[in-house]
Amino acid sequence: MPHLLVIAHTPLASALQAVAAHLFPEAAAGMAVCDVDADQAPEAVEQQAAALLASFGEAEVLILTDVFGATPCNVARRLGDRVGVRVLVGVNVPMLWRALGHLQEPLDKVAALAVAGATQGVMQLANSRPQNQAQKPANHDPDIHQHQQ
Repeated sequence: MPHLLVIAHTPLASALQAVAAHLFPEAAAGMAVCDVDADQAPEAVEQQAAALLASFGEAEVLILTDVFGATPCNVARRLGDRVGVRVLVGVNVPMLWRALGHLQEPLDKVAALAVAGATQGVMQLANSRPQNQAQKPANHDPDIHQHQQ
């Protein structure tokens, strides 16, 4: 069963762990998170994240990180060179929940499902009124009378 490690800018990693606890309290307790402060040295981040990764022993680990090219991602990329570790960038709540819901699956399948959850979880919502339909102008008449002129 794979484990999850979230490496992200402060306070995103801890916030995602709290959000995970809403649906998956047992799994969220087993997650490891590494919040990266803006003034934190990349070497210190890597040491902290490596210690968290080592705490899982020989188990497979899915690392979720926030922004490609930023310190959390660069650290995750270096840690992802290890056997049994996969890294996904662009973490969001649907990605996290999808991963947590399938931790009984093999690591590669969890990673694929997490990516699908992330992309399917981002969409543009339509307005509640039909498109291209004019709105009724605001009524500024204090007497709220419908006047015809």
